[in-house]
Formats: sequence, C-alpha cells, structure tokens
Amino acid sequence: MDVNVDHYSVLGLPSGEEGAKLTEKDITKAYRSKARELHPDKRPDDPNAASNFQALSASYDILKDDKARKLFDDLLRVKRDHQRRQSQRELHRDGKRRKMVSDLERRERDAFSVDPAAKEREEEDRIARRLKEEIARIRAMHARKEGPVVAPKTEAKKESGVGLDQEKVLKVSWEKVGDDYSADRLRELFSEFGEVEDVVIKGNKKKGSALVVMATKQGAVATTGCVIGHLTNPLLVLPLKPAMPADSSSAPKSAEPDRMNNLVGAGYQAFEDSVLEKLQKAAQKQKS
Repeated sequence: MDVNVDHYSVLGLPSGEEGAKLTEKDITKAYRSKARELHPDKRPDDPNAASNFQALSASYDILKDDKARKLFDDLLRVKRDHQRRQSQRELHRDGKRRKMVSDLERRERDAFSVDPAAKEREEEDRIARRLKEEIARIRAMHARKEGPVVAPKTEAKKESGVGLDQEKVLKVSWEKVGDDYSADRLRELFSEFGEVEDVVIKGNKKKGSALVVMATKQGAVATTGCVIGHLTNPLLVLPLKPAMPADSSSAPKSAEPDRMNNLVGAGYQAFEDSVLEKLQKAAQKQKS
C-alpha cells in the first residue's frame, strides 16, 4: 500500500472533497462492483490480474476503516491546499505582477519565522507517517485473522507444488480438537529448524492442514519427525516430495522411501490417519 495512491480512484469513486462525503455504503457498493470486474477468474489472460485485485482490496481496507480513511482525507486536503497555493504563486509570477508577488513573498518571510511551504511539507509528512502506521495495523489485523493472503491461482499453484522446489515443501495436518494451529504458530514451530518462506493454511471444520515452505531442503528434512506440536493435538508432518539420496545407486535400498513415494490418494490418507492415531494415544497416556 502506497500513501501516494488515490484509494478513491482505485474504487472508481470521486476523490477530494466529494469523496470525503461518501458513506460507507457507497464505498462498499463501489468495491463490490470493481471486485466483480477485476477478479482474476474473469481475467485469465491478464498477468497483472492478481496484483490489481489485491490493490483494490488494499484500497478498500483503507477506506472502510474510519481512522485510516480520516487520515487519508486529511492527506488529500493538505495536498490540495499545497497545489492551490502553488498554482496561485505560478499565476502571480506571470506578467506585470511578478515583482509585486516577489515583494509580498519577501514580506511574508520577514513576518513569519516558519516558511509556510516548509510547514505544509511537515504536515504532509506527519499525516503520511500516521497513514503508513494505520496501513501496517490493518495488515497485521488481516494476518492474525486469516494468515498470509494468497490469490486463488497462487494458492492452487502452491498446493500442487508447481513452480516450487517440492523437496522444500511439507504437508502438515491435524485434527480440529484441542489446541488449533494458526499460520503464525506453525511458522514459530518450524522456524526452530530453519527459515520458513511461507505458510498456507487449508482444511475444513473437522480437520486442519497446511503447506509449509522451508527455505532449504535441509530445513525440510530436519523438521520431519521432529515437529510434533501440542501433545493434545499433535501434528502430522510429511514431505510433499521426499528428498532423494545424493547417490541413489550406492545407497542401501529400503521399503520406507518406496512407501513414502506411494503415499497418494487413499493410501496417503490411511497412512496419515494411522500416524495421527498413534500420536493421540501417546498424548492420552502421558496425560493419564
């Protein structure tokens, strides 16, 4: 989010003094209309569709938040005043009035210890800083509620592993009982074994799941079998694609790699359920 963006114009609304008079209902109506127009599913051939849709959502977040919108309106007002003053000065400098304006500006500088233009810039910078703080607050609020924001096509791409090094991706699942897991909590758990690039939460009402993308293959291997989570609701952590040995011709063969590679469809689900059941039984014994 850029403080120089006119968020009213992004939603197709009038800006300036007219925009400040718009109601929250007007803003929501305009957003929904634009969202239908710019949704990535309706623009399959547009490479910027996802980024444009995210920019629309970001502008809507600013305008529907009372505090952020008030700061943005103040920032627009200061810029308008500055532009009007600048236009007046340029007009006065033309022709025969140039000398008169020069004398007037000199008297103004003598009369005031603070340059009006500098004062305007200071107020604009102050409001811009506060608006950036509000933008950061809105981002943090979304992160706590929803985890990382991923456009539909991007999310599907990560789910399938296309475009990613699949050996760095871990599939994590858990039951929706006891302590649940947020994206921030998963990032904290996996960060103990290496840098985490991304966490994408999936799942339904009964079962939670996520994709955790580690920065390195070594980090992904280190987490497998080590990240357990809450004992009351343990995690099942499996590689999306198990890492192959450096020299597969000389490494001893075992049944376990073949078993891992064949964990797809119903076979993967059965293996996952059996591991979860064992972990839950261990947790119950520890509690008793």
